Amino acid sequence: MRTNNTKTPKDNSLHLPEGLLFSFELVSEDLIKVDEFIREQAKSFDPGVEGYVSYVCDISGKRIRPALALLAGGSTGEITNKHLEIGSVVELVHLATLIHDDIMDDAKIRREMPTVSAKWGSSLSVLLGDCLFARALELATTFEDPEICRSVANAASAVCQGEILQSQRRFDLTLTREEYFHMIKSKTGALFAVSTELGARLSGASKEIQNQLHDFGMKVGTAYQIYDDCVDLIGKEENAGKTLGTDLTKGKLTLPVLNLIASGTETQRKKLNERLLLKEPIDVNTLAGIADYDGAIQRAVLTGKEILSQAREHLKDLEDSSHQKGLVHITNYLETLFDNCNC
Repeated sequence: MRTNNTKTPKDNSLHLPEGLLFSFELVSEDLIKVDEFIREQAKSFDPGVEGYVSYVCDISGKRIRPALALLAGGSTGEITNKHLEIGSVVELVHLATLIHDDIMDDAKIRREMPTVSAKWGSSLSVLLGDCLFARALELATTFEDPEICRSVANAASAVCQGEILQSQRRFDLTLTREEYFHMIKSKTGALFAVSTELGARLSGASKEIQNQLHDFGMKVGTAYQIYDDCVDLIGKEENAGKTLGTDLTKGKLTLPVLNLIASGTETQRKKLNERLLLKEPIDVNTLAGIADYDGAIQRAVLTGKEILSQAREHLKDLEDSSHQKGLVHITNYLETLFDNCNC
């Protein structure tokens, strides 16, 4: 049976904010090829599944992970078709995780379009995410270097484990900052890290440089997740292009919330704890009445910006080049996003 109602936008352009244009223009032609390759993957599936996969692949995001792989490759050597392929592989893993995320968060909108689960339900969406995971790993096996496939598999596993850990700790006031950072490094940082590390590996960079770029990607991904956690609290859905407020309603204790809990009085923490124990939904108004809400957001912002500063340190051993500057510029763009986080 063929799928119904799977029409997708045919615009092949990447929808980029102005702040990313410098970095992405350096690899724009290659990113277009990555985007086309990702869309082409739908044809590898059974005709009855193809429409669902097309729907997911045709909704273009920023493609920041492929861009990082390309920029890392260009910073350490020449960009080849292998860089396009690894960028596509990592993006397919990312798309799979988004499908599963939206199921768990009961999100209705993603990139200004209905989520897969909103259109076709959770059961089909779980299987569709699994299909994309499997396709990504199948493509990863085509690299001659077995370490490529191993690294992609490890990153995909880390993402899933991070999500499991976060699900385990919902509504758990004993969650520490260290545990929070461990979770977001796994669920978000791992794919950023494998993108930059393998981009360098495919260019023949030394192991030391590969490690530096791995750590750069990990820190950029970690900072990006902190920003996303802030936006979930204070952002506007029309700007974010996705459903917001799901972290609170699902009991996910993100860095801004942990900061808020730490700054509250014993009585305030007790009140919040009672709501958490009852698994009652927590909204922004509830948090704002507990303690220094604005300060909690701003402390998370400062933490994110400090991590971005640390990320730039990992680029100092790279030769000065336009692609190296492109990596730096991505961290500058994220800093600008943090600066615009206003309660």
